[in-house]
Amino acid sequence: MTNMKSLLVTASTLAVAATFLPASAQESDEAGSNELRQGQVVVTGTRTANRTALETAVPVDVFPVDELTETGRVELNQILSTTVPSFNFNQTAINDGTDIIRPATLRGLSPDQTLVLVNGKRRHSSSLVNINGSVGRGSAAVDLNSIPTAAIGSVQVLRDGASAQYGSDAIAGVINVILREDDHGGGLNVRYGANVSDPEGLNRSEIDGQTTTIGGWTGFGLGDNGFLTVSGEYSLRQASNRAGLDPRQQFPDDPAYAEVERNFPRLNHRYGNGRAENVSFFVNSGYTLDNGVELYAFGGVQDREGESPGFYRRAQDSRNVPEIYPAGFLPVIGGDVTDYSLGGGFRGVAGGWDYDVSAVYGSNELDYSVNNSLNASIGPTSQTSFNAGALAFDQVTVNADFVKTFDNLLPGETSLAFGAEYRDETFEITAGEPASYIQGPLPAAAGSQVFPGFTPESAVDEGRDAASIYGEVEWVPNDQTLISAAVRYEDYSDFGDAVTGKIAGRYDFTDQVAVRGAISTGFRAPSLQQQYFTAVSTNFIDGVPFEIGTFPATSPAAVALGGGQLDAEESTSYSLGFVLTPTNDWFVTIDAYQINIDDRIFLTENLGGPEVEAVLAAAGVTGVQRVRFFQNGIETESKGVDIVTKYAFDFGNLGTLDASAAFNYSKTEVTHVPDNTVIPSLPLFSRDNTLTLEESAPETKFILAGNYTYQQADFVLRATRFGDVIDPSNVAANDFTLDAKWILDASVNFNVTDKFSVGVGADNLLDEYPTMTPDDQSFNGIFPYSSRSPFGFSGRFVYARASYNW
Repeated sequence: MTNMKSLLVTASTLAVAATFLPASAQESDEAGSNELRQGQVVVTGTRTANRTALETAVPVDVFPVDELTETGRVELNQILSTTVPSFNFNQTAINDGTDIIRPATLRGLSPDQTLVLVNGKRRHSSSLVNINGSVGRGSAAVDLNSIPTAAIGSVQVLRDGASAQYGSDAIAGVINVILREDDHGGGLNVRYGANVSDPEGLNRSEIDGQTTTIGGWTGFGLGDNGFLTVSGEYSLRQASNRAGLDPRQQFPDDPAYAEVERNFPRLNHRYGNGRAENVSFFVNSGYTLDNGVELYAFGGVQDREGESPGFYRRAQDSRNVPEIYPAGFLPVIGGDVTDYSLGGGFRGVAGGWDYDVSAVYGSNELDYSVNNSLNASIGPTSQTSFNAGALAFDQVTVNADFVKTFDNLLPGETSLAFGAEYRDETFEITAGEPASYIQGPLPAAAGSQVFPGFTPESAVDEGRDAASIYGEVEWVPNDQTLISAAVRYEDYSDFGDAVTGKIAGRYDFTDQVAVRGAISTGFRAPSLQQQYFTAVSTNFIDGVPFEIGTFPATSPAAVALGGGQLDAEESTSYSLGFVLTPTNDWFVTIDAYQINIDDRIFLTENLGGPEVEAVLAAAGVTGVQRVRFFQNGIETESKGVDIVTKYAFDFGNLGTLDASAAFNYSKTEVTHVPDNTVIPSLPLFSRDNTLTLEESAPETKFILAGNYTYQQADFVLRATRFGDVIDPSNVAANDFTLDAKWILDASVNFNVTDKFSVGVGADNLLDEYPTMTPDDQSFNGIFPYSSRSPFGFSGRFVYARASYNW
């Protein structure tokens, strides 16, 4: 810890500058120079107009789309992971639906503890609840990758608790995606790239993961007082594979199989990014009436087809039917995700009060299919493709917000805000076709291999509503002082109510030095997915398949084992920071934070054994060997510091250079895990999952970036250092550390004309890979890299791009 303190002091002393670029696409287009801009207005974390990013009482970062798209990364989660130092995104593999809807984390907390807004309005979550061993196990989070970069004007990241302002989920912070607002012009971008890599330790070269992205936008004027911006994007990513060769015996121990065993292609698994194809379409519009009232509407739709390969079933595997697959088979989970939203409202001024009334509808549906598979219990007549059912989540949110600034209410300037929100949510599970889940006439595994379909007993159609009211005040008694406070009351139809509050302040000692800080309470309501998800599936534990039932917390099985109605998670957050502006071109922000969370919701271990079977039998639960369910009770403490900085150099005729640095230190400690009061010998939450909460994100992350512009050329170099990560086990001796790594991204872009440009680049230019998994934990060497790697394990990605703007 002493070394860490020294590192923080050194980083604070050497930090060069923090700046934030314009919030709208129009501003970005107009500000063509490389000068630092400090006057951009933020709309996240404050309801007072004309507050800039460097004037707020809490840290807010603003990233224009030009900065977000400097690399070859196309998914918003990937982009933010190399832009926001406390934002992390893991590459999952062989993880069912989590490979198709992939979660991300902010400040090392759960994916569902970050609130996502679009145009300042709450975004709906995905229908998927992550129930396997990935980071974010047990969460149902917003799918940020459903928002294409072609539609984005900027992203604002509030790095502070904000439940009192926005309601549930805003424990780690808020990500606000601002859509483009253009009434003219447009752009078309084409990008193609692939992984060109020599995977460490695999003794082979790979060219895979070919990715094509075509995106564009155009703006239209609506009379003299309005705009309509239309955006579209298509992307196709082919699969990548970093699996090792399978050394296991594939066929029965019989001389008749000797030759086919000898010639068997050993690269039979697929371990890496699955194939994914996205089609997206977004609109954003506004129109101001003659009376000053502005009408606005926005929305979008994305259709995604993704794949998640499973474990290879060998020819001699009891789950194989040799008449169908003589050499075995690799089953693949398919996911068709349909995500759409539509929002609109009106805002204006009445009686001196600014008002904003809106309604937003959002929906996310995941339809499962299973391909190249079979139902072993049916035998040789089994089909090989299955409809395995679907998950769906819908949300309607209605808001009314009012704000007014007074010059004589208190000394100085006082802004009052209040409002109300109503939200209605539904969650559905639809059963798959019978062949995907039935037990056939043969004594073999039931259902489609790799992912049994949802049964009629698992079907769910549940809903709830929530209503809330809030009030806020911002007081500026003089030019040096800002004090704000907020309180919110929220009532849910299922679990109850919650009251949260926040106090924040800022004091400017001089024009160059300011201190800011906040204290807040927060909460996260249990999601419908966590309350009602039901499924029975086959999971591998130490290589042995088990039928595992995931049941609602209030189901007979869960109640018999100590479960019950879920309650809200509760948090208390503290932050303290400094804003330094030594010159107009030099900014530094340093913000420390602590977040304490009680009653965190978790997915229990797979509880099994004679004692569990006896309890389940007494409760009338049959057909499963192990049971898991959601429960409250974990307590955590997270501490950290963020340093964000940027400096602009002007070399005259030799060009300009924007140099930036960003640093995050974060550490989460699990301070309490609830005991199993029914069967004390069985832990509800294992060492493995405890360490996942504590060690899944790098303790330190450092981002250095430079953008040099000379005449018609732009050169971008970005280096990201991901700190150590532990891949944990329930046996301490099997923990292993993924060493810290520097990932270097580089690109060059040439402006051939004022409208047309071309460029080339490489992400992970040096082809770095995470520390290889120890031989005894890599499934016979088949999975050589850990999915806990914070930068993935696909290696170098080389790309070319072209753009045309008008």
